[in-house]
Amino acid sequence: MKSFAVIGMVTLAFMSLAVGCTNQLQNVSRRENPLMATPEKPPVYIIQPGDQLDIKFFYNPELNESVTVRPDGKISVQLVDEIQAVGKTPAQLDDYLTDKYSGELRKPVITVIVKSFASQRVYIGGEVNRQGFVNLAPGMSPLHAVIEAGGLKETADPKSVLLIRKGPGNEPVSVRVDLNGALYGSDAQRLIQLQPLDVVYVPKTFIAEANKFVKQYIEDLLLFRGVSLGFSYDLNPNNNN
Repeated sequence: MKSFAVIGMVTLAFMSLAVGCTNQLQNVSRRENPLMATPEKPPVYIIQPGDQLDIKFFYNPELNESVTVRPDGKISVQLVDEIQAVGKTPAQLDDYLTDKYSGELRKPVITVIVKSFASQRVYIGGEVNRQGFVNLAPGMSPLHAVIEAGGLKETADPKSVLLIRKGPGNEPVSVRVDLNGALYGSDAQRLIQLQPLDVVYVPKTFIAEANKFVKQYIEDLLLFRGVSLGFSYDLNPNNNN
C-alpha cells in the first residue's frame, strides 16, 4: 500500500511540474510577441474618421443629432461649433461635450453613441492577388486576411509576412508572421489576431526580388534592353560548378 501511495505522489508531482512548465512556456511566448492577441480585457474603442456618431441630449432633445467624423478628425455640432473627436473614446467625447455645453445649457446630460464604425478594416499589401482593404471579422488572423485578399501570388514569401500596427506612442510596431506556421498548426502564429487599421504586408521571395533587381537596374536604368551582357549568373549558392 505504501508503494502505491509513493507512486501516486510521484505521479502527481510530475504532472504538476509538466503543467507549470507548459504555462511558463506560454507566458514567455506571449511576452516575446508584442502583437499576441490574448488581452485580459478588450481594448477601448477610439473614435476614427468616418465614424457616425449619435449625440443625445437627455433634457434638450431638440439638440439631438447624428454626425459623421470628418477626415480632419472633427465634428460640427450646434451651439459650440467644431469639436475634435478623433483620438477620444466615446466616454471622453461625452465628458468634453458636457463641459462645452455647460456654458450654453443649464444642466447638460449628453450621451455619445457610435452608430457605425468606419475603421473596422485592415489593409493587405504586397504579393497578394487583390491589394487593398478587407473588412475585419471577429477573430480574423493574418492568414484569414490574406485569403480574403485573393490568396498569395507565386512570388510571395509566406514565412516573412509583416504585421504592422500603431503602437502606444503612435509609432509603427511590426512583427514577423509565418503563414506556413499558422496553416500547419503553430499555436504562436494562430494566436495573433488583427485589429482595426492593421497592415499586413506580404514580401517577395528572394528569387522574385533578384529578378526585380535585374529588370529595374539593368534593363530599365542602364537601357540594356535586348542586348546580351555576355555573362551568366547562378542563383544557387550551393552550386560550386
